[in-house]
Amino acid sequence: MASPFSGALQLTDLDDFIGPSQESGPSPHPSWWWHQGLFLVQDCIKPVKVDKRLGSGLAKIHIEDDGSYFQVSQDGGTRKLEKAKISLDDCLACSGCVTSAETVLITQQSHEELRKVLDANKMAVPGQQRLVVISVSPQSRASLAARFQLNPTDTARKLTAFFKKLGAHYVFDTAFSRSFSLLESQREFVRRFRGQADSKQALPVLTSACPGWICYAEKTHGSLIIPHLSTARSPQQVMGSLVKDFFAQQQRLSADKIYHVTVMPCYDKKLEASRPDFFSQEHQTRDVDCVITTGEVFKLLHEEGVSLSALEPAPLDSLCSSTSAQEPTSHRGGGSGGYLEHVFRHAAWELFGVHVTEVTYRPLRNKDFQEVTLEREGRVLLHFAMAYGFRNIQNLVQKLKRGRCPYHYVEVMACPAGCLNGGGQLKAPDTAGKELLQDVERLYGMVRTEAPEDTPGVRELYGRWLQGEGSERASRLLHTSYHAVEKASSNLSIRW
Repeated sequence: MASPFSGALQLTDLDDFIGPSQESGPSPHPSWWWHQGLFLVQDCIKPVKVDKRLGSGLAKIHIEDDGSYFQVSQDGGTRKLEKAKISLDDCLACSGCVTSAETVLITQQSHEELRKVLDANKMAVPGQQRLVVISVSPQSRASLAARFQLNPTDTARKLTAFFKKLGAHYVFDTAFSRSFSLLESQREFVRRFRGQADSKQALPVLTSACPGWICYAEKTHGSLIIPHLSTARSPQQVMGSLVKDFFAQQQRLSADKIYHVTVMPCYDKKLEASRPDFFSQEHQTRDVDCVITTGEVFKLLHEEGVSLSALEPAPLDSLCSSTSAQEPTSHRGGGSGGYLEHVFRHAAWELFGVHVTEVTYRPLRNKDFQEVTLEREGRVLLHFAMAYGFRNIQNLVQKLKRGRCPYHYVEVMACPAGCLNGGGQLKAPDTAGKELLQDVERLYGMVRTEAPEDTPGVRELYGRWLQGEGSERASRLLHTSYHAVEKASSNLSIRW
């Protein structure tokens, strides 16, 4: 999961974020505990060691935009904090974020598992092979482009060549499935806004594409948060529907004959793919069989002795036979998918007849908490926000608890700076984290953007595959539900 902080945090003020001492119950947040005299901030992205200064009130943590942690002394001096080595077993000790059963499912997803399937295919008799499909996220592509100093189009084509050299049959871009996720998010918001007086699905609508945030919401706040969550599937899980349903039909294969792998910037996407909601009882298969991170792709390249730069590019594959993918595409609105921007523009037009040409963000306490408003004659018509990183998420949750949340829609992401800074992205030891993130953001922004409704093939598939917008089939394949999870008791006590 991601850190509960972003910005600056005074360690003596922790109660403001996680509540008072929990000597008689479970830890208030699964990311905190004492170990060998040190206070550990567990962050599966960047665990760090912090000197114990709780009593003196001198210790302060500052988190940079790229997620780097610095300890600030009383005289204003700063020291970059080293990463703490925390195993998965350590993380599970609090029974907080991930259960043991979920851990088994997660460990089944790795680049080694992909290798096993590819090797099995090579040994299988004709007709017994599984069709291997790889779906690559735009964020992972940008990270690899930065590492190999390539442009995004060359990176996409060379990745296609690499995976096909390994034995994959098709390589797709999840920007295509994100178009469906954005369109469904737009329609859902307008419907909920119009019916807010009678609906059990409350405002504000909170995005649900980030599995770290969803894990936290279900297991920590349950019934408080779930009514607010968008039901639109994430781009990864929409791609799962596309591959295991639409594409399987096109190939005249049952879903279990396809092995679907996604390349993601986030380890939590493995957990998302393992959700029972995305498992087909009929075919006994998951929509996404295996999730590998950007870093695991880099390991595969290293193990194969391949430099991405040296590969000959291959043509890009397209899910829709009527369209040809000449270059990768993306969407406006930032590296986490642009949910706020697309929903805001659509809602402004659909609800109030206002055509928004430029979305203006207003930063609040920090860069990762910003607001967008639509006003007419001094009256606020729409009030949207983005909240990245767990400190901002905690503030948002507190507003909801107190009934003082002013927003209609919030784009929520667990990682500071969003998905481009995900825990599965590549880190460069010789480059400062902030500089690397800026480079990844620049490369991500180089890709041609298009509105989701204008994406070639999307309208066709709504009619041909989903039986129309708003159909029962579209609801079943493009939406999901969330569930409050009772948190297991922990044997660990936190004493401040």
